[in-house]
Amino acid sequence: MKNRIIGFDLARAYAIFGMFIVNFNMVLGHHEDPSVIGRFLVLFSGHSSTVFVMLAGMGVALMTNRLQEYTSEDRKRLRNIILKRAAFLFFFGMFFYFWWPADILHLYGGYMSIGALLVFMDKKYYLMAAAIAIVIFHVLLLIIPFETGWNFATFEYTDFLSIPGFLRNTFYNGWNPIFPWFAYFAIGLYLGRLNWTQKNTLRTIFFTGLILYLFIKGLRYGSTFMNLNPETREFINADYLPPTLPFVLSTIGFGMMLITVFMLISQYISEKSWATDLAKTGQMTLTHYVSHLSIGLIVLALFQNGQPGKNEVSPLYILLYSIGFFILSILFSKFWSKKFKQGPLEMLMRKITD
Repeated sequence: MKNRIIGFDLARAYAIFGMFIVNFNMVLGHHEDPSVIGRFLVLFSGHSSTVFVMLAGMGVALMTNRLQEYTSEDRKRLRNIILKRAAFLFFFGMFFYFWWPADILHLYGGYMSIGALLVFMDKKYYLMAAAIAIVIFHVLLLIIPFETGWNFATFEYTDFLSIPGFLRNTFYNGWNPIFPWFAYFAIGLYLGRLNWTQKNTLRTIFFTGLILYLFIKGLRYGSTFMNLNPETREFINADYLPPTLPFVLSTIGFGMMLITVFMLISQYISEKSWATDLAKTGQMTLTHYVSHLSIGLIVLALFQNGQPGKNEVSPLYILLYSIGFFILSILFSKFWSKKFKQGPLEMLMRKITD
């Protein structure tokens, strides 16, 4: 159990590091930089946030993993805790949205609210829920033009504060909308119900992820040689916006491989002090998510002479800054955990919701 939890937390530490790179690069870097390092930074786009959501689903599953022992009162209590935490993340994220319009926390509230309804069902229903979320998104894609509400020149959502715009953004065409992004959370619920101490589990999940990932990579590569109409080509090669089926399957596959690797290596490094420090960083992802989008961006903007958004920061600078901020996050987690079991925001959330 200890190794499994450490592997889970190591994966979360990776995910938050990847989000550092993606978000710093989004604001002050150049997403289309042709250099080797520039292309390396772009590799984190999509993969980090999707893994982040899969791990959130796993966290809820691990929190409720003694299914046979729970009484009906236990289940009601745990479901209420999940719903309270979902409400906390939703309202905190809505407040944070005015600083960071690409906020994912309020959407976590949505994922968790739906997850609370499913959490004590058989794990096969998690896969069904993931499929339904993906199908609903593609049905909406046929009905509502994906660009509705967007100004893609500035990446601003023009009517988020209206009821129609908020609902559209939240459920369909925002940065991480419930449809299809709940699929990642549902896959995480499924993964969290597996027995990761069995080698067969590691092997099955890794190779399933590998097949999904390589299939989509092959499809995208093959599409360059096919005589396809522009809509079909865009559907196959879409990256994040919109999150079409090939993107979703590719990122789910990557996430399954990544999580398996961390679960595997945790069996060999769980007693190492540096692994424990990394795991503590993974346990404070809420704190580090908020800190890198507030303190991290402000400091980076100051280094940029107070002129953010001009795409003048080199990819190497973004990478080094992300690594430096991650190291500081590790040090903070290490020293904070000497006195407290949870990070500052995690502690606040539990005090309010538990």
